[in-house]
Amino acid sequence: MEEMSIDRRIAQRLRGLRGERQWSLDELAKRSAVSRATLSRLENAEVSPTASVLGKLASVYGLTISRLMHMVEDDFAPLIRRDAQPVWTDSSIGFRRRSVSPPTHTLKAELLECELEPGAHITYDAPPRPGLEHHLLLLQGQLEVRIDGQAYDLKPGDCLRYQLYGASTFTTPKRSGAKYILVVS
Repeated sequence: MEEMSIDRRIAQRLRGLRGERQWSLDELAKRSAVSRATLSRLENAEVSPTASVLGKLASVYGLTISRLMHMVEDDFAPLIRRDAQPVWTDSSIGFRRRSVSPPTHTLKAELLECELEPGAHITYDAPPRPGLEHHLLLLQGQLEVRIDGQAYDLKPGDCLRYQLYGASTFTTPKRSGAKYILVVS
């Protein structure tokens, strides 16, 4: 039996979340500011979701992106070998996310390894839940993180700790990408 692709599993989960709330595509489009056509294509696995769109949808459903991704990934295991850690890529903006320690029902924190290509920019309009705690450790490159309008320029070894209540952006300069560890709880 052929394993279902990650895009197909994301599509099914998104359709399921909308169905649980008994929302039409039009209602979800209004709540998320994502076009009805894009939502339909996502739910039919005709396109891969971008980080921005996943962020908007996760926020509407009150989930972190990692929690949403966990809903389509395998069950909890105490040891997760590197080759079994799910990787999700948004090639349209040059973003790669490895779920090193995915969320579970019993453990609060999640550990992500993220990479942004040079000149990348990601914007999240709002957190999935107010007060979401982040600890970001920059491993390589340069990264500007903007939290509620306050900019932080990070260099390797810098750790930025914050709680999200509003918009956030992650930007790399044109000459340098970034690799970082993000703990979310």
